[in-house]
Amino acid sequence: GSGPGPMAEEAAAAPAGMVQDFVRFLNEAVSPFHAVRSARRQLLDSGFIELSERESWTVTPGGKYFYIRNFTTIIAFAVGAVFAPGNGITVLGAHTDSPCLRLKPRPVVSKNGYLMLSTQPYGGGLWHTWFDRDLGLAGRVLVRTTSGLIEQRLVHVDRPIARIPNLAIHLTSGEERSSFKPNLQEHCQAVFIAQENVPKDAAGSSTELLHSFLVGVLREELGLAEGEQVVDCELQLVDTQASTISGTRGEFVNSGRLDNLCSSFQCLRAIIDSVNEDGLAAEPNVRMVALFDHEEVGSQSAQGAASSILLEGFNRIVSSLGVDGEGTLERTKARSMIFSVDMAHALHPNYRGKHDASLAPKINGGLVVKHNANQRYATNAITATIFRELAALASVPVQEFAVRSDAGCGSTIGPITSALAGVRAVDVGSPQWSMHSIREVMGSDDVVHGYRHLKAALQHFAAVDARMAGC
Repeated sequence: GSGPGPMAEEAAAAPAGMVQDFVRFLNEAVSPFHAVRSARRQLLDSGFIELSERESWTVTPGGKYFYIRNFTTIIAFAVGAVFAPGNGITVLGAHTDSPCLRLKPRPVVSKNGYLMLSTQPYGGGLWHTWFDRDLGLAGRVLVRTTSGLIEQRLVHVDRPIARIPNLAIHLTSGEERSSFKPNLQEHCQAVFIAQENVPKDAAGSSTELLHSFLVGVLREELGLAEGEQVVDCELQLVDTQASTISGTRGEFVNSGRLDNLCSSFQCLRAIIDSVNEDGLAAEPNVRMVALFDHEEVGSQSAQGAASSILLEGFNRIVSSLGVDGEGTLERTKARSMIFSVDMAHALHPNYRGKHDASLAPKINGGLVVKHNANQRYATNAITATIFRELAALASVPVQEFAVRSDAGCGSTIGPITSALAGVRAVDVGSPQWSMHSIREVMGSDDVVHGYRHLKAALQHFAAVDARMAGC
């Protein structure tokens, strides 16, 4: 693949403020719930219409829509003004979840004079990076209102109220220090408060699941009115250190959850800006962005990529736009393509031997096409070629990646969605370091490279596909 070159300066300069917008999104999107709330607001501000899965849909050419499931998965689509039954759907897919430590159903436990937050690992994190960090809380809380309704409220305690302290060097053996393997049950509980400091008149009332002190923290953060009650919650620990642009020339972005909020941001901005630029006037396809939950744990949920949500969306869009003879849905799928966008492994300067030297992506070198002969990625020669053609149209660099033949390979939503929908796919993503750490690193230029490439996919896929001579 091609590395950084003259295009890097152009990418950094325009569109103006995109990297800053991305950092703001990262600081808002502290949980999948918050990521979907931010995406929903951006779509509404751009004129997209929210649909309910519980209601019938009226979809028309030139229209812009989105729907949400579980408030952790969101799918947006815009119908080309010249769409005809049997035309394709151009899908950008990413995910809203990231590895983290989530609170258990009875999250507050007493341990040696302290109230601790009892956690369970979500996904495959680099858990040692969570030690000695200033931690807050984020997620959703179910609240019973004074009228008896149960509402969802999002909470973000953005101050250091919890910590998982390391054990001092003097109390560990050399063997323990050389191979740090914390017991996730015993060692990853977070100190919440010394029991002697718990106010006797804590603001909250204990429930069967929740300690009164935690209830009080949540009530204060949410500003609940008298008579409103906390019923239940889904919370995770979050780093309180803000996402930021770094490097002597601003060439990096440091943050948690780059995997995969970077791809979510790029996809979301791509569909919004693509529609704003051309108004869908000559678009024959449906443009779609699908941001799924639960990728980090296998996608097997009602709102994961392995669920029915994507294909149901295909069905409802096709049905609403009109059926034209036999096999309208099947013809649509045959003319469609899924661009599965998830972060890639950049070459680490201290660990060069972990990469195949000829397939080692570089930071700020553009989106990476991922290949795997065993279908851990969905890419094939046809879909990779389409993606490279789009890179040329967007004037952005593109890179290639495959794991070393003596190493295991991760996977993502590409093979899952491709198999379930029966739609060809390519797996791609921006390169990064420290994947699944509490604090990850990527290139500033790559934020823009990826956005431009994916916007070109939405705007030009149908034309490029028409040049593929029946491939």
